[in-house]
Amino acid sequence: MRLPAASDAPGRLAAAAAGAVLPLAFAPFGWYPVALVSLAVLFVTWACRPREAAWRGFAYGAAAFVTGTWWLYISVRLVGGTPLPVAWLLLGGLVAIMAAHLAAAGWLTARLRSRSVAMANLLLAPGAWLLAEWLRGWILTGFPWLSIGYGQIDGPLAAWAPLGGVYGVSLVTAVLAGALVTLWRGSRRERLAAAAVALAIGAATAGLDRVRWVEPAGQPLQVSLVQGAVPQLLKWAPGERRATMDRYQAMTTSLGGDLVVWPEAAVPAPDDLVAGYLDGLRSLARERGFQLLVGILTHDAARDEYRNSLLALGAQAGAYHKRHLVPFGEFFPVPDAIRRWMRMMNLPYADLARGGRVQPPLMVRDVALAPTICYEDAYGAEQLGFLPAAGLLVNVSNDAWFGDTLAPHQHLQIARMRALETGRWMARSTNTGITAFIDERGRIQAQAPTFESFVLSGRVQPFAGATPYVSTGNLPVLLVALLAIVVAAAPGISRRR
Repeated sequence: MRLPAASDAPGRLAAAAAGAVLPLAFAPFGWYPVALVSLAVLFVTWACRPREAAWRGFAYGAAAFVTGTWWLYISVRLVGGTPLPVAWLLLGGLVAIMAAHLAAAGWLTARLRSRSVAMANLLLAPGAWLLAEWLRGWILTGFPWLSIGYGQIDGPLAAWAPLGGVYGVSLVTAVLAGALVTLWRGSRRERLAAAAVALAIGAATAGLDRVRWVEPAGQPLQVSLVQGAVPQLLKWAPGERRATMDRYQAMTTSLGGDLVVWPEAAVPAPDDLVAGYLDGLRSLARERGFQLLVGILTHDAARDEYRNSLLALGAQAGAYHKRHLVPFGEFFPVPDAIRRWMRMMNLPYADLARGGRVQPPLMVRDVALAPTICYEDAYGAEQLGFLPAAGLLVNVSNDAWFGDTLAPHQHLQIARMRALETGRWMARSTNTGITAFIDERGRIQAQAPTFESFVLSGRVQPFAGATPYVSTGNLPVLLVALLAIVVAAAPGISRRR
């Protein structure tokens, strides 16, 4: 791609400004209308030549991810100790890859657009946006942060989540942004069409908000979430191991109920090194009559592999092994020469092993659980294999890597979307926060204070039934986006022929 002409600077600056404010639509700010205005500005800037539209899309994406995910620097550099040049390379590479998806969407929109403002902004641009958003959540293991649907969790458009998942909410949001552009720049007939689309979406949203896709199943469970608040810089220090293990055990000894959940890697040692400690926890769980879920690394001695796992200790033993690993955190897609350098620099260099794609659910009483570990809950379709059999979602995480930044709030927002999409409560246990109970409509029912040792206890209602999203996943929304692109592009393609 050649460098853009200087005359395109205003367009790129407008796109960058629109992207820079996009994170205000997400937690902890929650100004969800910002997403509509931000996307509308972007769609306006895409009314240009394809090459210019690509650069404007790149500027928008780069600005959005710099302002929205700057907290990655905390984990990579300040907590992870990565050398500064490597940290900048990793973060710059991630921002560039994310922005490249929107560059492709801008190029596609400008390349295929017809003379119709309505077609370009009600169909073509929203379809291209949605495909870019889905692809960046999948390519190179994916990074689905800042999908605009998440920013609508507290707005009326969240009602579309049980129908089409987070991408369904994103598509509807993008169409409304396109309607704003059409109302401003379209002909009289096109403005009437845009108004009709907006009114139809409003009516459908009101109707969807009244639909109840699932129903309570059985009696509520008494659940306790244990938040140890162990600082990340001390968590894996050998001299702190015993103190951390004693802290979690002491916080659990007096608990009762049905289920107790410890966060991701709460035990800072592989299972084979702390077998006696785990035996004590099993005895405690059986004596107290609850099922205990413990985040820990497990060692497969036969294969000499380590996994990030959630062990079920108590009357119903089981284990879940994390399937979607974090690049450069849990596995390192680099050549052997780089691994040797990382070893010499005292950096992490060994990969964890992935859990099997199909795993049995964990159980508490007669309720099946759908577990996820850390940012696995950012991939909605991946937990659908547990549903609709599972009556409750469980997520364990450790956002201490990111300190007191936007990241824990954004992550909680993502977890809320998973609950809303599936019509299931989520019990979410984290090391430093944000530990919470989330109901089947994505609302926070109880929340622990951050960076404090705390046990959050409450009654959690299992649910049965399947939302449309549970039954179909992302495929229908992707097909709608593709169809929108084809329909919008057809007149322009015909004329060019």
